[in-house]
Order: sequence, then structure tokens, then C-alpha cells
Amino acid sequence: MAEKFEKLGPIFEHIGHELGRIVGGDPDKTYLYAELQEGVVGAGVFKDEGNHVRYFDPSRALIDLLVEAWETEEPSKRWEVIEYEVLGTKFNAVFKFPDELNPDDYEDERRDVALHARYGDKPVIYPPIPYPTRPL
Repeated sequence: MAEKFEKLGPIFEHIGHELGRIVGGDPDKTYLYAELQEGVVGAGVFKDEGNHVRYFDPSRALIDLLVEAWETEEPSKRWEVIEYEVLGTKFNAVFKFPDELNPDDYEDERRDVALHARYGDKPVIYPPIPYPTRPL
């Protein structure tokens, strides 16, 4: 058990640093919602900016760290959801396991519920969807 915590602690610390890099500086008030299954990762990074919350795309480095943390667990004990928040210089991680999730809900529905529970009706600002350009 101690060996697992020795490995997870640095991974979670690196996740916090990567969140700071993603949001452009101080990771305070940053929230990560991610779902992992074998071969699939869905993640979103959110930063409380006062009157609104801003969404950031996860980086490849963040995805790799999440997979690394997930793979430290024995396959029968792996969580499916991690909610990771940074407050000041500390972080908190909460896990949900497959038997705690409704299999009929989609990841984006669960994420919306988690965001509403955390931020209420505060608007979430997403970047505009880029339109593909076509060669002339």
C-alpha cells in the first residue's frame, strides 16, 4: 500500500503542475474532471475566474499522467472518474468507481452534473469550435 502512495503522490503533484501550465500560470481554483477506461480518456480542465468558469483542453502530458495514475491501480480496483481540484497550494482528488456510475449516462452528462454541483449556474466559457478550412 505504501508503495502505491509513493508512486501516486508524485504523479498527482505533476498533475497539479501541468494544470498550472495549461491555464497559463497559477493553478489555484483549477478543477479537472476526467473519465478513464481501457484505451479511452475524456478530460476537461476548468478555471474559476470569478464571474465565470473557463474551459481548457487537456494536454497530452496531462492525459499521460492520468493514465499513469489509473494504471497504478489493480485492474479490478480502478476508478473511472477523477475530480481533481487545486485550492491555493493544495490539491484534492475524489474518485468514482464504475459501480457508482449510471451506465446509461454519457461522460459529458456526468461532467455537466459535476460542474453544476461545483459552480452552480456560473457560466462556463468554452473556446469557439474551429471550422475546418478547405483548400481552394
